[in-house]
Amino acid sequence: MPPSQAYVNISFFQPPAFLMIGIPGLEAIHRWIAIPFSSMYTVALTGNCLILLAVKRTPSLHQPMYYFLSMLALTDVGLTLSTMPTTLAVLWFDHRLIGFNACLVQMFFLHSFSVVESSVLLAMSFDRFVAISNPLRYAAVLTNNVIIRIGLVIVVRATVSLFPVPFLLKRLNFCPGKILLSHSFCFHADVMKQACADITVNILYGLYVVLSTVGVDSLLIVLSYTLILHTVMGLASPMERVRALNTCISHILAVLVFYIPVIGVSMIHRFGRHLPHIVRCLIAYVYLVVPPVLNPIIYSVKSKPIREAMLRVLKGKRQGW
Repeated sequence: MPPSQAYVNISFFQPPAFLMIGIPGLEAIHRWIAIPFSSMYTVALTGNCLILLAVKRTPSLHQPMYYFLSMLALTDVGLTLSTMPTTLAVLWFDHRLIGFNACLVQMFFLHSFSVVESSVLLAMSFDRFVAISNPLRYAAVLTNNVIIRIGLVIVVRATVSLFPVPFLLKRLNFCPGKILLSHSFCFHADVMKQACADITVNILYGLYVVLSTVGVDSLLIVLSYTLILHTVMGLASPMERVRALNTCISHILAVLVFYIPVIGVSMIHRFGRHLPHIVRCLIAYVYLVVPPVLNPIIYSVKSKPIREAMLRVLKGKRQGW
């Protein structure tokens, strides 16, 4: 073999596959751990699909607030399906290999759905702001065309933001011995650390994406609720204030369920290297698995119209059987 050809072969390497892990230190009981994980994934898919069917089949729910809730439910379905195959494969069957390109695809969809979820929560806070601050113009401001445009902007924003990420990783040279990931799915921060090359561009672009999407969204959500509180405090009747704030409870809980784990994951990846690996792993699972599970529960408990519509869907299915 000519020396130049040998040099080319060893100067650039991308692994054919990465090796995923489940929960470190608990490999012996992975199949037992798979049971609650399977249950959570089932609850997430069932609950969010029920919300989608309930809104679709109930004409009284054809309102902006419930259209945005449908967007959130659809996003949670996508987020669940992004991590479920590999996580359950690792826990149930100890199938730990994932192809390099498959890993990049999973990473793209996983982070894209996270950005979409953040954007939908921002849209829902805008919905609550308009409904409380200017209820008479609510229907005129948030028309069906406006809602469709908001949905398209959310999808385009996430796609454009995350599209360069896989290609920035494919340009990197990886070490043949570094193929062990820290989770049962592909995180951007996790994959790029396997490279034996300068990852400054990847770090900076990843930080830009986080700040320009989740960071900006969180600030605008805080601004929205500051304006909502200002409006609510201006209402004359205490009963009206309570009624207005009650319409925001579900959304506030959904925001907390999403953003608290996001902040935790971000802080740990940057400052938590000294923490036990199992802690970092569990927080990542909380970030990706828990919000899709809790959101349908929150809205079915706190929103009577959604709860009744979901029950009608279930009764209809039982009658069909």
